[in-house]
Amino acid sequence: MIHPDKVRAEAKKKGNENFKFRSYLKCHADDDELDRQFFRLHKELFADYDCSKCRNCCKMYKGSIPAEDIDRDAQYLGITPEQFVNDYLEKEEYDMSYQTKHKPCDFLQEDGNCKLGDCKPDSCKKYPYTNQPERLTSLFSVLDVIEICPVAFEIFERLKKEYGFRVRR
Repeated sequence: MIHPDKVRAEAKKKGNENFKFRSYLKCHADDDELDRQFFRLHKELFADYDCSKCRNCCKMYKGSIPAEDIDRDAQYLGITPEQFVNDYLEKEEYDMSYQTKHKPCDFLQEDGNCKLGDCKPDSCKKYPYTNQPERLTSLFSVLDVIEICPVAFEIFERLKKEYGFRVRR
């Protein structure tokens, strides 16, 4: 597995190849089969991967907190909802949710764990979304994810092998 510090540079080097493979999948992959492949590889690779040793996702994105989670999250931290919002969050422009004020995420602790524990948002729990359905329709976003997550990068590389994909030079 690629080291977390190297994933972005390696993904950038393979940028054209990855875009061509995405286009290839759009034209040749079966929706359901691709979902099964992503799910299988996700399960296999995450079984032995310790995300707390990486946390690129927490370092490179702001956390997104739905408004309906604020009371629960504040209670978990032992503070008021107003204090939670004032200390950690800013309102997102276009919807009814909030994001953390900083990158890396304000809830990332030095040991790689989340300050919100089991209360962390679903978007964080589901990242990098490689076990979610409808991968064929979201392949463009996968190109961003493989620059952040070593496991997602490896999934994409293994899919290239499974499909016998080679870039013509």
